[in-house]
Amino acid sequence: MSYFAAAVVRDGGGWTAAEVNLRGATDVDEVADRLRDVEPDADLSLLFVEADDAYLVILRLDEGEDLRVFGSDSAYAEESRLGALLVGDLKGSVTGFDDTEEPRPSAGTGDDDSEQPAVDPEADPVGDADLLADLGIPAQRLLRLCAHEGMLPADVTAEVCQVLGCADEVEELRGV
Repeated sequence: MSYFAAAVVRDGGGWTAAEVNLRGATDVDEVADRLRDVEPDADLSLLFVEADDAYLVILRLDEGEDLRVFGSDSAYAEESRLGALLVGDLKGSVTGFDDTEEPRPSAGTGDDDSEQPAVDPEADPVGDADLLADLGIPAQRLLRLCAHEGMLPADVTAEVCQVLGCADEVEELRGV
């Protein structure tokens, strides 16, 4: 299973982005260590892990501590070793979101010939969906983005990074 892992870190000088290699990681704590290594003195560190145009995992560290994790679908844990490592220990549905019965929007683009796979609207998000709320992405918005038919994990990452103000930095990584 292929993946793209982009770390975005914020310190006094703004946002910096770096690609993170997760090969050989043995647990989520080791992944958190690799995120810390991007900028050890960062106020905020985020890691966006996109896998096979189907799954998105977001990890957050505040001042290098208090790891919080959100996964777009618990099925990722069953699909790959990396998925099991990142979201395998997350039990139950998402936290930070009270109304799980809210209707999910449809794409509404009218483009039936699109070759992009759709994110499964029946996905089972896990973890802390509220991990970006203080940054302008409340749990409801993050869940809607992940459930929006036709939205790839890269699209969700781009949307989130646009709100955070680090979209250009992440897009530069994709061009490398």
